[in-house]
Amino acid sequence: MTPEELATVGLRYDLAGPVATITLDRPEVRNAQTPAMWRALRDLGGQLPESVRVVVVTGAGETFSAGLDKAMLDPRAAGGDTETVAGLLAGTDEEISATIEVYQQGFTFLRDPRFVSIAAVRGYAVGAGFQLALSCDLRVVADDAQFCMKESALGLVPDLTGTKPLVEAVGHARALEICATARMVGAEEAVRIGLAQASVPAGGLDGAVAQLAGALTAPLPDAVRETKKLLQGAADRDLDEQRRLEREAQVRRFREIARISSRS
Repeated sequence: MTPEELATVGLRYDLAGPVATITLDRPEVRNAQTPAMWRALRDLGGQLPESVRVVVVTGAGETFSAGLDKAMLDPRAAGGDTETVAGLLAGTDEEISATIEVYQQGFTFLRDPRFVSIAAVRGYAVGAGFQLALSCDLRVVADDAQFCMKESALGLVPDLTGTKPLVEAVGHARALEICATARMVGAEEAVRIGLAQASVPAGGLDGAVAQLAGALTAPLPDAVRETKKLLQGAADRDLDEQRRLEREAQVRRFREIARISSRS
């Protein structure tokens, strides 16, 4: 996608060596998200070059993302170019589900083992904003960060792929409590319960993320990719299957290192 196309839906994309940065760029509405943004994220995710090893997701201004754009909830907008809940409900159950699946693809690309994804969160990460942060492998937060899964307060459920990584990060009971109460989770608690890897002063967030990105790009590329693949499914495999996959991955790594050494 071109910079102009991304700007139209409130996104910005920057590439610096092996690090790609995707910025939600609608600070005037606290980086509220829209279906058009989710579709663009899906397309952008499919176009990332093979050289990218780290993807940083952040928000412009002082808020990561306040969640769903309220315009999507306005029935008066139905029938125009804006995708709304009212327009969504005009379809069959199967059509609604298929549309939500497309929206979800704007989040799932961040789990691609080709790279490690980092959410750099300052301010509020609410609803869709929380789920976008959860879609990333790692979360580094400013000390003013506030997470909230707002959906239950609206009579809805989180449907943008956030439930599985939330359970993986904090466990079933804590995830249920966070979702069902729609309460705020601050930066200190987020680190303490495993939701975030680190909390830093707001002015130091960009530097902390840059330092982490540098550490992640230091090893050989395929070593990190193989490790991410091994860890992603580990909880769902038995030990024998995981051991087998470790052995196979290690054989590939030994062969690759031998090839590199033979050229030097």
